[in-house]
Amino acid sequence: MFTRLSLTDNDYSRVITYINIKFIKLHFSLRKDIFNYRNINLISFFNCNFIINIYSDNQQTTLKYLKDTEVNLNNVLIITDNFNIRDNNWNLSYPHHLTYTDILQEIANSFNSELSLSTNQILTCYADNP
Repeated sequence: MFTRLSLTDNDYSRVITYINIKFIKLHFSLRKDIFNYRNINLISFFNCNFIINIYSDNQQTTLKYLKDTEVNLNNVLIITDNFNIRDNNWNLSYPHHLTYTDILQEIANSFNSELSLSTNQILTCYADNP
């Protein structure tokens, strides 16, 4: 017998990752066995390299989840994200430094990753009503 689970808004993923079909031979797979969290897509290819795509809301729930979750991933090639963090570390015109930035950097360090800065410094956030 099969039953359909009733899904709520909290069950749906809030992050999506597109992979170009030219890379199909790399055998990408979505790994929910490592992070089973709606705001994280952990993509593996050849079962040994990883791409992490993350969304964190204004309450930083995903960032808090990552901070409190122990995972041993050695081959994280890239972490893409929308952490909703405005900080003077990457936007020099923003006047504040947030503790969430430090937590994000700790998480990135745990995956042997560091912030990649653009060589062409442009705004990444624009006001809706200037």
